[in-house]
Order: sequence, then C-alpha cells, then structure tokens
Amino acid sequence: MSEPDTDSKLPLPDLEKNGGLMPPMDDAPPVDSEPSSRGAADLEAVFDVPVKVSAVLGRARMEVGELLKLGPGAVLELDRKVGEAIDIYVNDRLVARGEVVLVEEKLGVTMTEIIKAERS
Repeated sequence: MSEPDTDSKLPLPDLEKNGGLMPPMDDAPPVDSEPSSRGAADLEAVFDVPVKVSAVLGRARMEVGELLKLGPGAVLELDRKVGEAIDIYVNDRLVARGEVVLVEEKLGVTMTEIIKAERS
C-alpha cells in the first residue's frame, strides 16, 4: 500500500482557538444578504431578440355573420369599462397592466402594474 501524498493536503483550521469556533476569514469576500441587482448591461446579449408586444383593450365574442356586418364607424362593445386597466402581453404572455395615454398625438400605454411570473 502506498503512503498518502501529504504535500497536496490542505491545512485544516485549528478548532481549539476562539473557543472551538472557526477562525475569522479576514480575506474572504463579504457575503451579501440581498440578491445582486442586475443592470441593463447584464441583459445585453438579448437586446436584439425581437418580441411581440400587445396591449389588449378588451375582448368581445360574436358570430361570424355579425362580424361581417361591421363597417367603418361601427362600435364594438368590449368586456371592459372606461378607465379599467388594459392587459399588456409580451409574446402572448401577460406581463403587465396599464392605462392608455396620448403622447405627441400618438396612442401609447403606460404600465401601472407588473405581473410577476408564476413559478411552476
């Protein structure tokens, strides 16, 4: 049987010091109790990935015959009330709710609530 290689062993801390506690680790990096915040630079790899963004004002159900009768100026009743939040989807996944706004004569959406992803 060969003798173990003592040169490759790591020295063990002296547990008799400090009342049996582990020795202080002065050169160890501080442990951050909060998760590190991620900036835009961390997402740079996905900046050029195209996504489909949809703002759903409301929904309506109707028969095809009714749909074909609609023309310019027709009013379609939706399942939402005036002032109620609209749903914002990214790639057909609900990510936020918001309000319709007018910015420089263009229709836009401002997010009022972010929807957290459900873990499965």
